[in-house]
Amino acid sequence: MKSKKPLFIVLGVIFLILGGFFYYRYYFVFGEGVKAGQLNYVVKKGYLFKTYEGKLIQTGFRTGQPGAIQSNEFEFSVGDKDIAEKMMLNSGKIFELHYKEYVNSLPWRGYSPFVVDSIISIK
Repeated sequence: MKSKKPLFIVLGVIFLILGGFFYYRYYFVFGEGVKAGQLNYVVKKGYLFKTYEGKLIQTGFRTGQPGAIQSNEFEFSVGDKDIAEKMMLNSGKIFELHYKEYVNSLPWRGYSPFVVDSIISIK
């Protein structure tokens, strides 16, 4: 009689590898930080999963061209409804936002791999 133990071991190893790969691609926090700028918009959108998406306009000086002002856009998703609603009520103000960067996005988490999890300040 042949033992089924090696088959279960192989299936277990494959399951662990696939689970680790899925975790790394979608749940591993690749980076986190703070971005500051003027809030352009926050909207709730999506076909199946309604998520909050926003854009922050950051100003700065372009290197290589003295005095030239450049605009950088930071597109993000918001995971918390209360944070998104607070941002909607204060559109156009200067925000400092804490965010987490994931390797890939998930449909129910938002379109962007950058997910805002808290507001540090509003000016």
